[in-house]
Amino acid sequence: MAELAVARTYGSALYQAAKELGKIELIREELAALQAVFERDPELMLFLSAPSIPGTEKQTVIHDLFDGDLCEEIVNFLLILVEKGRIKRFSKIIAVYERLQDEEEGVILGSIYSAVPLSEDRLAKFEAETGKLLQKKVRLENEIDKSLIGGVRIFADGKMIDASVRARVSALIETIK
Repeated sequence: MAELAVARTYGSALYQAAKELGKIELIREELAALQAVFERDPELMLFLSAPSIPGTEKQTVIHDLFDGDLCEEIVNFLLILVEKGRIKRFSKIIAVYERLQDEEEGVILGSIYSAVPLSEDRLAKFEAETGKLLQKKVRLENEIDKSLIGGVRIFADGKMIDASVRARVSALIETIK
């Protein structure tokens, strides 16, 4: 519970600062890029969260790695998280930031299940089509479902859109009956 409160506090503070600076989208993109760095190099996260390593060493590494590549606000935010011992909650903080942005922009989050991973273009097309159908902005996360023969199944805004091969075959069987 305390972990969620920490993520909400830091994520909300970062979002409000980004909003005031007019950098909401830039900061979101850089947070995603930074998250990818931490996922590719988990040792960096271990280093930044290690209590035995002096804060000055961590600050030097952050400046060496990210100055010039990330905006000043993100670098400063990282420094604060390291100083306060909150860097391990980085992923949850990002999730809060993204949720706040999505809520403000009226974006509905959903899932699209497919037998194989969808390309970015294909995913964008499904988001656009689902958005038209629901008359809302939709952001879909691709999930793999090996039980699907083909097609997709979309869950968004409490609704299910079943465009799977199995659903089409079932509909055809019902029509024939």
